[in-house]
Amino acid sequence: VQLQASGGGLVQAGGSLRLSCAASGFTLDFYGIGWFRQVPGKGREGVSCISSSDGSTYYADSAKGRFTISRDNAKNTLYLQMNSLKPEDTAVYYCASPTRAGADCRSDEYDYWGQGTLVTVSS
Repeated sequence: VQLQASGGGLVQAGGSLRLSCAASGFTLDFYGIGWFRQVPGKGREGVSCISSSDGSTYYADSAKGRFTISRDNAKNTLYLQMNSLKPEDTAVYYCASPTRAGADCRSDEYDYWGQGTLVTVSS
């Protein structure tokens, strides 16, 4: 099982980035899939997740209206389109998958983690 996140980088406030997460060794939507982020000194925050049961999406309040999660099942790849980026979005972003259905978008309910990709938003 492997999750490979990419697409991070340095962007000015107001800009956009698209993160990708390529999954191998399992079907990424089997139990759900999500994006989390972490800044130094804080725990991993659930940014956006897709439920395995009905395909519904969850967005953290900080992401609503600006971020869009999507997946390409044929490519077994997850995406996070991030628009109108703010300096407070600066973090390491991780993709992750739980190993049970019905997991909430919380880091303690997710088991497989990618290596993270750094997003830096300058003011």
